[in-house]
Amino acid sequence: MRMRKKPWARPELESCDFFVSNTNEYKGKWNDSFKRKNPIYLELGCGKGTFMAVHASENKDINYMAIDIKDEVLVLAKRNIEEGFKERNREEIDNIKLMAQEIALIENMLGEEDEISRIYINFCNPWPKDRHKKRRLTHNRQLKNYKKFLKSGGEIYFKTDDDELFEESLEYFKEEGFELTYITYDLHNSDYEGNVTTEHEEMFTKKGIKTKFLIAKNV
Repeated sequence: MRMRKKPWARPELESCDFFVSNTNEYKGKWNDSFKRKNPIYLELGCGKGTFMAVHASENKDINYMAIDIKDEVLVLAKRNIEEGFKERNREEIDNIKLMAQEIALIENMLGEEDEISRIYINFCNPWPKDRHKKRRLTHNRQLKNYKKFLKSGGEIYFKTDDDELFEESLEYFKEEGFELTYITYDLHNSDYEGNVTTEHEEMFTKKGIKTKFLIAKNV
C-alpha cells in the first residue's frame, strides 16, 4: 500500500536535532558530526524506526545512522526514536542521525574515511524478478559500494523472510569476499542472542514465516 504524501512531514523532520538533510556535505566527516567518537552502525532502510529506537537508546557507546527515503516513513521513525529514548530515561538524543537518502547513491554520502563498523539490512525488498535483482540491497553491485566505507573486519547483519533472497544473498556475499560467520534459517529458534524485532519481523512471525539471518564480515 502506497503511503499518502504528508506535507507536514518534512517540516517536522527539519525541526528535529538528529535529522540530517544535507547528507552529502558530511561525506568523510561523519565521525566528527557526533558528540562522541564511537563506532558507527548504519541501518539501510530503517522504516518506522522501531529497531533503531531500541539499539540507539540502549547503547550510548555506539553512534548510529538510520536511512530511508520517504519523509512520511522517516517522521514515524523520528517519533519512535524519541519515544524509545524517553522510555529509557535518555534525555538527550545524541548518538543517532536520521536521514533521507537513496541507498543506490549511498557512496555520495559515505567514504572510506567514515569507517562504518556495522551495517544492518532488515527485511529489504526482495525484488524477485530477474531484471530487478540488481536493485537488491544485498546484490553484488551494492556490496561493492558498501566495501568502500565498511571498515576491515566490519560486519553486515542481514535479516529477511524471503527464502530465495536469502539463498542468493549467501552467494552474493561469498562472491564479494565476505566471510559468513553466522547463518540461521530460523532466527527465533536459534542460539543467537540479542535480536531486536522489527515491525516486519513481528508481522511475518505471526504468519508463521521464519526469519532468516546472517552475519557477513568484510575481510
